[in-house]
Amino acid sequence: MILEKKKAFNRFAASKGLRSTRQRDVILDIFLSTHQHVSVEELYLKIKTSNPGIGHATVYRTLKLFVESGLAREILLHDGQTRYEHVMAGEHHDHLVCTGCNSIVEFENETIEKLQDEIAALHGFMIRSHKLEIYGLCSDCRNTKS
Repeated sequence: MILEKKKAFNRFAASKGLRSTRQRDVILDIFLSTHQHVSVEELYLKIKTSNPGIGHATVYRTLKLFVESGLAREILLHDGQTRYEHVMAGEHHDHLVCTGCNSIVEFENETIEKLQDEIAALHGFMIRSHKLEIYGLCSDCRNTKS
């Protein structure tokens, strides 16, 4: 799966006239190895420990390319912090976002998906994509607020 994503990104970069770079390959490898939603800063900190020559701006620009290529998705949190997750082909999920600690829980719900389709059809609307983010407090934050 990771190899397929790398090949897809390299095809995208070539179609944009971008040459392949070692820095972009390193960023892609580390991004694809993450299993959480990461900010530019978090990804940069992961990268700089083993690759101090890769700058913050390079990580930022590369993440934007990942989004443009369809490899990643941006999630803008309530506090203005943008996080990135990799996109799995044909896979969709929604998010519960904690406004206390900024943790993100992914979930899937067939009923919500069906209801969205019904509402769109009722209004003659064709859905191309959507995102659902529900904001609140996770159980840990609720327990510390008590």
